Amino acid sequence: MDHHFVGIPELTGVPRVAVVIDVMRAFTVAAWAFSRGVERIVLAPTESEALALKEGHPGWLALKDGAPAAGFDAVNSPGLLRSRDFTGRTLVQKTTAGTVGALAVADAPLVLCASFVVAGPTARFLRTEGSGPVTFVVTGEEGRADEDLACAEYIGRSLAGDDVEAAPYLHRARTSRAAADLAAGLRSGYHPDDVELCLEVDRFPFAMVARQEESLTVLRPVAVPGVPSGSR
Repeated sequence: MDHHFVGIPELTGVPRVAVVIDVMRAFTVAAWAFSRGVERIVLAPTESEALALKEGHPGWLALKDGAPAAGFDAVNSPGLLRSRDFTGRTLVQKTTAGTVGALAVADAPLVLCASFVVAGPTARFLRTEGSGPVTFVVTGEEGRADEDLACAEYIGRSLAGDDVEAAPYLHRARTSRAAADLAAGLRSGYHPDDVELCLEVDRFPFAMVARQEESLTVLRPVAVPGVPSGSR
């Protein structure tokens, strides 16, 4: 299957299939949110829009990058999210890179959001769908974030089969600028376990598909045939 890799600024036109990558941390956080019971994630273009969506829908929750802020119920950290109970809730997510990339390709016929924690199921979903050329959107650092590019390349290689060695790709992510910044506490809303949680390959058994629902871009987990129903 043909595929190529672009940063958000390089997007032109509407891709046929888009896989939007944000390892540290938006789409690791999204996967953890689903594992903690979130029913769906609404991707918001701005923080003000995220708060407006929450205010207009009683029971919805909102999540953002950075430090805790008034009106937001959670921050973009898997370590801080993993003990929460979100059963049956709708979560509105706004981040610096991941949600921006997903909204940039929202009109594509098929959009998946991914990180290492759902890499294998994402590749298997794409193989099952047989949907044609894949555009990987590398969201961090305007397409230069090595943790995102490594994950995109790992999924791309995995499209041909399940026997791709993950270690070299994880090493690139572990030694990336984003990982160093997180480990040094340079990003707000951080838990000391965040880097390692972002590097758990196939932690969850689902892919994450973004679709248009009325006027919203909504991310939901999708079970993948052949993947065990319980997380490891």
